[in-house]
Amino acid sequence: MPIHLQDRPSLVVYVTCGDPDLATTHAIVRAALAAGAEVVELGVPFSDPVADGVVIQRASERALKNGTTLSGVLKLARDIRKEQTQAGLIVFSYLNPVLRMGMERFAAEAADAGVDGALITDLTVEEAGEYRRAMRARGLATVFLAAPTSTEERLRRIAEASSGFVYAVSRTGVTGKRQELAGEARALVGRLRRFTKLPIAVGFGISTAEQVRAVGEFADAAVVGSAIVETVEKAGRAKAAEAVAEFVRRLKHSAVSTQPSGSAEKS
Repeated sequence: MPIHLQDRPSLVVYVTCGDPDLATTHAIVRAALAAGAEVVELGVPFSDPVADGVVIQRASERALKNGTTLSGVLKLARDIRKEQTQAGLIVFSYLNPVLRMGMERFAAEAADAGVDGALITDLTVEEAGEYRRAMRARGLATVFLAAPTSTEERLRRIAEASSGFVYAVSRTGVTGKRQELAGEARALVGRLRRFTKLPIAVGFGISTAEQVRAVGEFADAAVVGSAIVETVEKAGRAKAAEAVAEFVRRLKHSAVSTQPSGSAEKS
């Protein structure tokens, strides 16, 4: 199944699954997709989310207290896929939960759940051989992070290991909202274009329609994470889905142009 990135820029949203509970996460995902998001990253809560800022850290803590597990996230994905046959669904996790489940089992259950692929945020391409083989055998995309500090050789390896799309980190540091989009994001995307024809999504720190629109000038998709999670936190369980839908609609209405960028096929 392709990961559809049809608008320019496409909108990828991240949710911390299980915050405030899995049923509400399901409603949030449904609302985000209906409001115009093309891809949803289903975040697996982890006890030591070193790449994430305080907003997602708090959400992970709440989700873990609710008993959210990788298996629960995959069951959620299965339920979402029954309703959303065309939406892009990516499991976003740290490596430890996947190792505890086992690479082969994870790939098998992810495929059975109907997800398109996964992004393991702390798994480097140098150590991803077993993971890539297991995912490839199940027809699943492997999305890797590329940072502004990556060398040309490392960018080449990241591009070769990626399928679906490549995730370009807009700046060094952790996730979280920022007032301005780092100029190094544009440079990084330009460097990546030398090594891949896959769509490139830019994330970390993107939280406004203006930033999404700026990303669309040089990349294929914008990833909005902490701002979505914060919206859920502030709205509370009863109003979370409605609040996320309104936020996504504002991003899409203000930021998306009519230029198509096609879709990313898994390889």
